[in-house]
Amino acid sequence: MKKWLDLNAFLGVPATAWLSAAIAVVASYFLLSMLLRFVTGRIESLAERTSTKLDDMIVEVLKSTRSATILISALLFGAGFLGLNDRWETRVNHVWFLVLGIQVAIWINRGVTVWTAGRLTAQGAFAHNPVITTMLSWMLRGLLWSVLLLAVLANMGVNITAFVASLGVGGVAVALAVQSILSDLFASLAIGLDKPFEIGDFIVFGEIAGSIEHIGLKTTRIRSLSGEEIVCSNTELLKNTIHNYKRMTERRIVFGFGVTYDATPDQLRAIPDKVRQAVEDAGDTRFDRAHFKQFGGSSLDFEVVYYVTDPAFNLYMDIQQKINLALMTEFSDAGVEFAFPTHTLHVASAPEEPLRPIRQSSAQRAALQN
Repeated sequence: MKKWLDLNAFLGVPATAWLSAAIAVVASYFLLSMLLRFVTGRIESLAERTSTKLDDMIVEVLKSTRSATILISALLFGAGFLGLNDRWETRVNHVWFLVLGIQVAIWINRGVTVWTAGRLTAQGAFAHNPVITTMLSWMLRGLLWSVLLLAVLANMGVNITAFVASLGVGGVAVALAVQSILSDLFASLAIGLDKPFEIGDFIVFGEIAGSIEHIGLKTTRIRSLSGEEIVCSNTELLKNTIHNYKRMTERRIVFGFGVTYDATPDQLRAIPDKVRQAVEDAGDTRFDRAHFKQFGGSSLDFEVVYYVTDPAFNLYMDIQQKINLALMTEFSDAGVEFAFPTHTLHVASAPEEPLRPIRQSSAQRAALQN
């Protein structure tokens, strides 16, 4: 058998070399597969005992190893036993570089995917703005595959200098063509970096008021108070002055009321204390001031300022209702009446004139006598 193998050749390579290469391919394939499973299993068992995310990411990265990569690597390893000439040896080296480069890129791409998913899961659905995480993921993937492409071309002897210059010119042309899209893209990046608002925040700008539902690379989606979804361009959104009510630590409330002019000075002096008591009894409040502000057209006007320690709007409305009802009760017990717009009309009558004697002519008197 050995003599037959030594005497026969295929494609100019002795059968003995082909047999050695086949044995090397099979052995290396099973060896690499077993080594991958062993390392992955060991790291996976270690990851179950730790709370860090790095070992979990390594496990996911190793699991992304392609079976085709192992098979091609085994074939290339076996090709080394064929005694190829320099030309074929160079081609095999190029294929080695391509296979390993693609597999490394797959590992890094999987690592970026796991990192992105972990970041978005940790942030939660309504916690933070996911734009930066998403954009970094896209940028890392784009950079990864671009570097791989240029490295493969350079390894194969292609002059990448002119290629990169052509890409630069083409990039400028594309940028001019999609200027509006790039404007929204950079506006999205600005939102992610500066964080004027995040998902779940209630904002008001212009005539629009609603909660942020989604921040995309081009548009932001807002759920309005009436229920419809408003889609706004990121660029147009940042051009407006944005009021973010979600970030209020407390709510400052100013309200006023008026009492009738028949209230006595003693009753007016007691009103600020009654207001203070009503505000403090409402709960979740901090009283600031209550003053007899001015003499109104039909009322004696008071102004009250207090703070709600929780920014929730419904809580504020509940507190204001309690204060209003408490003031109505207190004023009713004290005999103080709330004023409402009135107008008093004073009518002055004209003075009565004394009766004057009527002068008659001689002809009129003669007629009356007859």
